[in-house]
Amino acid sequence: MAEERFELENFLPYRLNRAAEFVGLRFAAQYKARYQLTRPEWRTLAALGSSRRSMTATEIGAHSTMHKTKVSRAVFSLEQRRWLKREEDGRDRRFEHLALTPAGRQAYRELTELASDYQAELHSVLGAENMEALSQGLGAVERAINDR
Repeated sequence: MAEERFELENFLPYRLNRAAEFVGLRFAAQYKARYQLTRPEWRTLAALGSSRRSMTATEIGAHSTMHKTKVSRAVFSLEQRRWLKREEDGRDRRFEHLALTPAGRQAYRELTELASDYQAELHSVLGAENMEALSQGLGAVERAINDR
């Protein structure tokens, strides 16, 4: 019986990770150059900006799949920039509700314009057909995640 050889380049988790790193790092270089944001800061800002309500640090971590220490550091940094405000939970003092300040909302709007431009660049590089196929494939993965 012939032994099957494992091919890392065909292993889906490996391929997804490489693709995510490539796409994510190129965008990170843009927001870092323009706003000096780290990836956790961007992800925290994006989570809060895309939410219609305040969020706790735990919710941000779950939304962005970041460890609580990264969320904590990002929250602190965004608060120092005066882009984020904390409000103690009236019923449970262990929790804080986090929301963007007007300056934070403005930064979020500017960053979403940058993100839209980057999305258009990816669309141009990959082509409409590949973008649609990628979107459908990722949708299937996300549905599987949600069905767990």
